[in-house]
Amino acid sequence: MSAATTSVAVKRKGLSPLVKRLIWIGVLVLLVIAMALSTKVVPKDSELAQGTQQFNAAEYGATQFPKIQDYIAKNAVDASTLATAVKADAAAAAKQYGKSADGATYIIPVTFTGVVGTIPASGYTPITVTGLPDDIKVGLQLGPAVNGTDLRDVTGTVTLNDFENQIQYQDAGAAINEELKKNLAKMDASGLEGQTVKVEGAFTLINPQQWNVTPSQITVEK
Repeated sequence: MSAATTSVAVKRKGLSPLVKRLIWIGVLVLLVIAMALSTKVVPKDSELAQGTQQFNAAEYGATQFPKIQDYIAKNAVDASTLATAVKADAAAAAKQYGKSADGATYIIPVTFTGVVGTIPASGYTPITVTGLPDDIKVGLQLGPAVNGTDLRDVTGTVTLNDFENQIQYQDAGAAINEELKKNLAKMDASGLEGQTVKVEGAFTLINPQQWNVTPSQITVEK
């Protein structure tokens, strides 16, 4: 008679409730330490605490417009000198006297003296410029609307990369134009017809025979 083999199942002894509790406490302690190490204390008056500041177009325009006026005053080419250069080689003249943010269009700072023609309700006012040949016509933005971004772009240093998006970039140009409109309103530019004025401004050289100038400064000659 063969002997019966008896197997006995041995039950493993699990962790005691006390040990489990201690493990959980240890895990929580580690989590608290990790959170503390990853937390950065920021002073309440810092830029991070205040968050990203919203672009203030009006403030930008008020700050930049005087700088643009100064830049044009220092870098403007006399219109007669520019006309000679444009007649010889318009593309070379644009590169010599202008700045470009895109490498394709050039904005030129220019200065001249001339007699203001009939001011239209909208668009550019014709001005007869001293020293220019008859085949070059000059138009001047005198408001009430001021269009384009020649003043924003005349230095060649302001680009889309300076702003968060295209909307801010456009708002910056519009805000600078708003500052010009304020200046034109103060001097009552609508009443300049027939008067001799000295102009400092900027324009994009597209048509060598038509210069549409956005002024940065207008002085009435006495």
